[in-house]
Amino acid sequence: MVKRYLDLTPLANIPGVLASSFALHPATVRVPLPEAVDLVTATPIFARFSQPEVHLAAMDGIAVRAAETIGADEQHPLTLPHAVRVNTGNVLPEGYDAVIMIEEVWQDGERYKIRRPVSPWQHVRPVGEDIGVTEMVVPSRHRIRAHEIGALAAFGIRDVEVLTVRVGIVPTGSELVPFGQDPGPGQVVESNSLMAAAFVEAQGARCTRYPRVPDDPSLIREALVRAVRENDLAIVSAGSSAGTRDYTASVIAEVGEVLFHGVAMKPGKPVILGRVQGKPVIGLPGYPLSALTVLREIAAPLLGLWGLPLPEEECLEARVTRSIASEPGITEFVLSAVARVGDRWVAEPLSRGAGVQMAAVRANAFLRIDPAAEGVEAGSPVIARLMVPRAEAEQALLLTGSHDPALDHLADLVRPSVDLHAAPAGSLAGLLALGRGECHAAPMHLLGPDGTYNTWYLDRYLPGTDVDLVCVAGREQGVVSRDGLDLADIPSHRFVNRQKGSGTRMLLDHLLAEKGISPASLPGYDRELTTHLAVALAVKSGEADCGICVYSAAKALGLAFVPVGQERYELAVRREHMADARVRALVGAIRSPAFRDRLAAMGGYDTALTGVQRGSP
Repeated sequence: MVKRYLDLTPLANIPGVLASSFALHPATVRVPLPEAVDLVTATPIFARFSQPEVHLAAMDGIAVRAAETIGADEQHPLTLPHAVRVNTGNVLPEGYDAVIMIEEVWQDGERYKIRRPVSPWQHVRPVGEDIGVTEMVVPSRHRIRAHEIGALAAFGIRDVEVLTVRVGIVPTGSELVPFGQDPGPGQVVESNSLMAAAFVEAQGARCTRYPRVPDDPSLIREALVRAVRENDLAIVSAGSSAGTRDYTASVIAEVGEVLFHGVAMKPGKPVILGRVQGKPVIGLPGYPLSALTVLREIAAPLLGLWGLPLPEEECLEARVTRSIASEPGITEFVLSAVARVGDRWVAEPLSRGAGVQMAAVRANAFLRIDPAAEGVEAGSPVIARLMVPRAEAEQALLLTGSHDPALDHLADLVRPSVDLHAAPAGSLAGLLALGRGECHAAPMHLLGPDGTYNTWYLDRYLPGTDVDLVCVAGREQGVVSRDGLDLADIPSHRFVNRQKGSGTRMLLDHLLAEKGISPASLPGYDRELTTHLAVALAVKSGEADCGICVYSAAKALGLAFVPVGQERYELAVRREHMADARVRALVGAIRSPAFRDRLAAMGGYDTALTGVQRGSP
């Protein structure tokens, strides 16, 4: 019988299910004060002593008895019978109740003369001015902020009792190898439990990661029962889908009950919520982005019900650069790169595959597609939920267009003032995005019918638009293979291509036409990849015998490379954006000696024109 999910629970129903299914009583733990930042107090914290503990001088001057200054004025200066020199912060001598600033004192031998009286406690910090012993510093359920550590220390606090939740994470899967061990064929590094532990610990929970459990129901049951016994929340990583070795749901049902199996959201649909011995158990999907979504949308709110602070999140309105299709009835989350281009924010959707971890690394925001919608049209307003502080999002620089490994090095060189996001869409798609104002720059290498690079396409697709071209480098394109194949050999070998609209695809078509080779004669001509490295990897893995890519990608993987020509790889930038500090930083990085050194180390680049700027026709 084929396994299927139970009825999908709408995501909007999850908070109610969580709140009504568990009696959530957080554990408490006492931690040293320096370790308490961002943790939540379990009880009120009271000052152990006053601050200040004694009367202190608040100015440099003389300590006096205020009653002895009565009668002093400009016409009748008064020589004080008793006065003591003090500095700011000195303990006020016993019997003295005021301080006169030294600038208002005239010294007469060892005596001091004044020309105006003072009132009691003038320029004095009295005992308990800041706080008195036994006064409450912060209440319970208070998230301790970094700057409060100093105040608590000053008031005599050495450790604090804070809320916590004990979370036990059980990784399952016979294909997993421990972190620190290289995987073999068919194996993967056990990484989801690391991510889950880091996520919940950032919220204030305490984690125990148990040893990996193979796909054996009895062993999974034993590990789950132990995790429930020793913790407040158990998370079973992987095994929640409908595969033949996915046992998590059945094991939870054996020792407790399954509250739901499947939530109407993507990624993360296979998630399980169970109850064992009155405690919550979450069955985490194995795909990394699915697991991340479950942690953010289900685990974090659950910890919030225990009193732990929810991760801070800021939203902004942006225009989406591409249409997003979505399944009705499903809440979909789309990782994105958001950037401020001119006077508006744009959101570039990233890969939506649940197993594509780099999308989460590259993203600085995500979009939430409503279950009542059937997607979002390109150019429509969307709410982007930031995954980084807004200040970091303000530093984002979006490049849309042709891919090149050199862009990764530019991203490194412009840090930390610029956060560069490169969307590999192909040269022509990038040029059109630039025309719509959806990126800061478009990397391109388009060979025009007149034999020139890039300018012909600017004139055709962005007529009347002032655009500057900044040369990144001249670069070698060629046939990559394991056996030294050249252009004439590719019709008889398995080929892998670049996407339509990419400069590499256009160059290939131009060369094929010159040699009278029909594209239809290339086995795999319709197999499209979006980056040079992806082409080289397809050849390296044996998926294809050959493809077209830049030399640096072939060199990185130790593959044979036969050049077919050199092209001009440039950034197209609207002239109005050249004054943007982020764009200036990028151009400065291109022109830097450090970038030339990196290009030389990668190989296959001619830097004679690197950094040269020219205008559109």
